[in-house]
Amino acid sequence: MKTKRWGALALAGALVGLAMTAGVAQADTLDKIISEKKMRCGVQLDFPPLGFRDMNNQPEGYDVAYCKDIAKALGAELEIVETPSPERIPALVSGRIDVLVAGTTITPQRALSVAFTQPYIVHTVMVLTREDAGISNFNDLKGRTVGGVTGTTPALALEKFVKDWNHPKAKFLTYGNEAESFMALNQGKIDALLLASGTAGALIKSGQFPSFTMAGEAPVELDLGGIAVRKSDTEFLRWLKVFVWNQGITGRYKELYNTYFAPGDAPALGVPGIY
Repeated sequence: MKTKRWGALALAGALVGLAMTAGVAQADTLDKIISEKKMRCGVQLDFPPLGFRDMNNQPEGYDVAYCKDIAKALGAELEIVETPSPERIPALVSGRIDVLVAGTTITPQRALSVAFTQPYIVHTVMVLTREDAGISNFNDLKGRTVGGVTGTTPALALEKFVKDWNHPKAKFLTYGNEAESFMALNQGKIDALLLASGTAGALIKSGQFPSFTMAGEAPVELDLGGIAVRKSDTEFLRWLKVFVWNQGITGRYKELYNTYFAPGDAPALGVPGIY
């Protein structure tokens, strides 16, 4: 009986110790940033206006500015780490970055690997095509060669449409990053892709691809982007949720949106009637 009692006590003590250890681990990243005064922020730099390089090859964009705001609030020196789309989640999970601010769509599948804040950016999804492709709306994509970046939400949605259409001439091609997909569209390897409205507009406005044009909205859900941290970083997640909320009520969200997307009112960060 004594053996069983001591065994139970030992097990209870071990569980308490594990809980205490887990609590410490959860606060590690936030505490580390504050104590070391350094923060590594993962950003896509081939995804304007969220992330790009300026004329001096320096990181710029909405997400870069957001990272700067977070670092400033924590009193930390900022390091921007370029994370192409397929590397975003792996870079965070592996510890190569502390936080991911990279237009990452909040999905149940991704939430199995990382933890998300509420949306910090929202987009409608548009059809991006070339002026000579003969595409004027989403339905014109049936039977065409289209594509997207591996694993991204717009690409997954378009690939499903292509499979459901089951058109004998249709093809869906995938690419490793946004820049590759834009080049493929420009070179005529694909006729269209789906892209967040802000990015599509910024790309066209840049003049980098003169033949690019938008052909209306795609019939998919709003693209809600969240800031991501490791699942164990509950304290950091809690702080970031308050930070995103504060960006909204202070007017900073609108200021950044006006700077990098368009003048006027910034879109509501949620889904009407749901969140």
